[in-house]
Amino acid sequence: MDDDNKLQFPSLPATKEDLLDWAYPMRREMQEILPGLFLGPYSAAMKSKLPILERQGITHIVCVRQDIEANFIKPNFLHTFRYLVLDIADNPVENIIRFFPKTKEFIDSCLATGGKVLVHGNAGISRSAALVIAYLMETFGMKYRDAFSHVQERRFCINPNVGFVHQLQEYEAIYLAKLTIKMMSPMQLGRSFSLQAGMPGSRKRSLEEDEDFGAMQVTAAQNG
Repeated sequence: MDDDNKLQFPSLPATKEDLLDWAYPMRREMQEILPGLFLGPYSAAMKSKLPILERQGITHIVCVRQDIEANFIKPNFLHTFRYLVLDIADNPVENIIRFFPKTKEFIDSCLATGGKVLVHGNAGISRSAALVIAYLMETFGMKYRDAFSHVQERRFCINPNVGFVHQLQEYEAIYLAKLTIKMMSPMQLGRSFSLQAGMPGSRKRSLEEDEDFGAMQVTAAQNG
């Protein structure tokens, strides 16, 4: 692709507050991952937490649950916040990639209007963390390992299940291809497809390195 058509990503912004020393009780609270983007557990979105949500300026909430959790993980403030409710199981075989575009659109819409959004599941560790990691990857052109590290530095307890880790590693190639195709002219697109047979070795090595990182992360979590 010509230099003028290379993918351009914004720089990753810093959160307003300095990173805090992690303490175990913080897992029951929400943390700001990016300016205006918070990640936390359902306990941060319960009815008793309305004053905190309003004080933080929350306007949108992504509520992640599966159908069997609907009785105790639910939108509590439908007249106060705008909700995106996603039916996702915390299961390694769950196809979570299909929810990434809808989540990104919801978060982008919120931030573009000056709002703030909380993404929560049950514990704020696996499903909701995977959605936030994917958002960082696609928005800022980050590799999985870098996006994971950024989120973990702010919410130390995150631990997407092994199936989600593998899908996040695969998503880098998916979103890059999607954005590249969107930018290319029909002539460039035709030329690109004719050259796809040869995958650069460096790209292959990069994917293998990410798989090794994911395996190390899962092993560490199991041993920890």
